Parts: sequence; structure tokens; C-alpha cells
Amino acid sequence: MRHGVRLGVDVGSVRIGVARSDPGGILASPLETVKRGKGDLDRLAELVTEHEAVEVVVGLPTSLSGREGPAAEGARRFAAGLAAKLPPESVRLYDERLTTVTAESGLRAGGVHGQARRKVVDQAAAAVLLQAALDGERLTGRPSGEIVRGSS
Repeated sequence: MRHGVRLGVDVGSVRIGVARSDPGGILASPLETVKRGKGDLDRLAELVTEHEAVEVVVGLPTSLSGREGPAAEGARRFAAGLAAKLPPESVRLYDERLTTVTAESGLRAGGVHGQARRKVVDQAAAAVLLQAALDGERLTGRPSGEIVRGSS
């Protein structure tokens, strides 16, 4: 397992959930929700610097069958824009099937309801995504997901 903090990013149309791992890459925890729009990529780049993250894992929304639709295309564009602001090969796309459903279920089971859940569900989904990527790397010995090349 590589050493260093990783950030997980769950990109939505309105909000972006962000999660952070410990330096050992064992545990992912919710970190922040960033408003989608002007300045969102800059804020994520700031978070990478603040937390000295070695990698950012961006969720790739695919259908249950594995097909990519418009949401996946948008996530790819977003990840490429983020990669353009960060060191080469520090952004990866990772399949995020069912992360929001899993996060919602976990929050509900933990007694977080209504408005409170809506405020943190994106962060929780990012944590589920990042944890899956970390677990995959630990299992295979290889970084999870696909490298994203930056675009200007």
C-alpha cells in the first residue's frame, strides 16, 4: 500500500462531496462539501495542498451494467479539469456504482435524517467511494481506477 493522504471526490450537479484518507490509506472519512460551479476546481486544488494529498479519486458514475452515460462523461470532463490543476498522474477515476445509495443507507441507519442528511450525504458518498478504492488497492497491491490526463 502506498503511503500518503488521498482525497475522494463525488461530483454532483449541485454539490461535490469530498472525503479524506489517513496517510496510511486505511480509513476514509467525510471532509467537506464544495458548491459546484465557479471556483470548485480551485477549492479542490486547495484541499489537495492543505491535506498534502498524493492522489484524488474521482467517482465515475456508471450504470449497473457498466455502461457510461452523460453523467460519466461529465465526471470525466470534471476529472480532466482537476487533473490540469494538479501534478501529473495524481487524479484517478473510480467506478462509483451505488456509493450514494450506500451512504444514504448508512446515514439513515445512524439516525441522520432530513436536512441534516442532505448536508452530509455527498461527503459520505465520497467516503464510501474512497474507501472502496483504498480497499481495492490493499487487495490487489495496485492503485485502483484509471489515471486521468489533464486538459486545459
